[in-house]
Order: sequence, then C-alpha cells, then structure tokens
Amino acid sequence: MAIVFIESSTDNMNKSMHSISDCIVQGDSEYNEAVDLVNSKYFYDGMEKAESAGDNFNSSLKMLKELRDGYSDINEVHKEYIDTVINELELKLQAVDLLKEAIESFEIQSNYTGTNYGYQANDLMYQAKEYQDQRDSIVLNNSYLFKDTFSI
Repeated sequence: MAIVFIESSTDNMNKSMHSISDCIVQGDSEYNEAVDLVNSKYFYDGMEKAESAGDNFNSSLKMLKELRDGYSDINEVHKEYIDTVINELELKLQAVDLLKEAIESFEIQSNYTGTNYGYQANDLMYQAKEYQDQRDSIVLNNSYLFKDTFSI
C-alpha cells in the first residue's frame, strides 16, 4: 500500500520561491549593470541589460501571480507577502521602462529628457525598496510561517 502525501500550497510556494528569488536577484543585478553602462555611455549594452532585467522581473511576477491565484488555502500572511512582492516588481518594471526611455533619449542626444526619465526610474526603484523592506519585515515577524527558502 502506497502512502500519498498531498502538498500544501505553502509547500508549493516554498519550492517556487527559489526560482522567483533567483529571477528578482538577477533582475536587480542587470538593472544596476544597465545603469552603470548608461552612465558610461554604452547605450546599446545598457538597453540589452535593461531588457533582460525586465524579462527577469516579468518572470517573477508571472510566477507570483500564479501562486496567488492558484491556491485557495494561502493564509493571510502569505497573501500579504506575495502581494507586497508583486507591488515591488510592478514598480521595478515601471523603472525598467523609464530607464529604456532614458536610454533612447540619450541616444538621440536629448540629455535633459533622458535625465528626467532616469530620475523617475530612480524614484521608482527607491519606492520598490520600501516594499522590499516591508516583505523582509513580514518574514521577520512571522518566521514560523516561512521556511528558509521562502524569503527573497
């Protein structure tokens, strides 16, 4: 007789969070590389890094929305955590779009416009950092609900 174990949504979330975390970390790294490249006037390479950052953020966002929408037994703390990360990623995606607008402006020597887009992107990344701090606090205050693999 075989014993069948049914995994909870928390078990599935813990498994998925590694991939989600990896994509966010990679996206953050590529975004920062894109900014450095743009500041060094390597606009083509900066655009490629920005697009890759956006792809990673989008991948994480898609996986998080699937988690949120796919399980009816997620507790309120996990819902709050997932929603917080979703809000963070949505801001990061907006920042990526603005960075790409900045790059396009710099390429045609519209430096004033490019700088404005850059400042707006920077502001959004600061707002995203506030969500990151909020999710870290959720994990810290509810550590019994989160396995090591769940924190991003």
